[in-house]
Amino acid sequence: MKRKIIDTLKSSAGKFVSGEYIANELNVTRTSIWKNINSLRKLGYDIESHIKLGYKLNKIADVLLPAAVQSGLNSKIIGVKDNLIHHFSVDSTNNLARKAAYDGAADGTVIVAEEQTGGKGRLKRKFFSPPGKGIYFSLILRPKCLPKDAPKFTLMAAVAVANAFKRFNLPAQIKWPNDIMFDGRKLVGILTEMSAQIEQVNYIVVGIGINCNVKRDEFPADIRDVAASLSEINGENISRVDLFRAILEELDKLYGVVNESGFTEILKRWREFNITLGKNINVISAETGDTFTGVAVDIDDDGALIVQTDDGLTTVYAGDVSVRN
Repeated sequence: MKRKIIDTLKSSAGKFVSGEYIANELNVTRTSIWKNINSLRKLGYDIESHIKLGYKLNKIADVLLPAAVQSGLNSKIIGVKDNLIHHFSVDSTNNLARKAAYDGAADGTVIVAEEQTGGKGRLKRKFFSPPGKGIYFSLILRPKCLPKDAPKFTLMAAVAVANAFKRFNLPAQIKWPNDIMFDGRKLVGILTEMSAQIEQVNYIVVGIGINCNVKRDEFPADIRDVAASLSEINGENISRVDLFRAILEELDKLYGVVNESGFTEILKRWREFNITLGKNINVISAETGDTFTGVAVDIDDDGALIVQTDDGLTTVYAGDVSVRN
């Protein structure tokens, strides 16, 4: 309903539209229109009202509604038409995406929310997701690949976000495998989940959380020194709608590359953005829980991290990595 009201007001090109006309167009009561207009105002939409003339849209709020995001979106699959689903508040977009994927949601479906009350990060950590301050979404992919290739979609997502950041002159530094950092603090978290059989991927869910317009003192005290926000770097708030649109476009572009020619170009681009290779690092293995140190040498063709330790080369497929001072 809100999306349709916004579309109707936008199509009036800055002129007043009567409440009766909108109600007739949407086949609802004028009271319903009035209630939804008030809800939109609370979200930040500047909608002027006049007793005799009706309603006029003066300013569009920075809300990730499909009508706003898809306006000018240059994408073939990801986030197009009905493939973009918006919620105002959810526990976790990954939870909704897994259910939607199980129920048959199409390849390229995106579920985005203004707020997550139970946002999830890697290694069972929570992801801080305050309302209207970030971009929190999950992408459903149905690639024709083997399960062993699934982790590389995490790298693909990180490169896509980094590419979008560059379009806005924002810093783009990837710490293995997929965290995007600024000055040692985390801007973006990515969590990939998969449903597969022995030789076939059923679906992959890529969850991405971005700290956009969070002030330093708005972060919880326990993550204030390890989390960063784009507005802090940029010196002013950024348009979440514009950035989200750019990210969807970059994801769509790279997903097309992967489907046509594999991950060679993705791994190349990841190396260009990375801040891990060549550094002394601490590693906590997700598989064994062991902790060790070494030098990050490279990533292999599967995206696993190759580490030079005192005992030789070690390959890390999943884990927590921090760069040592």
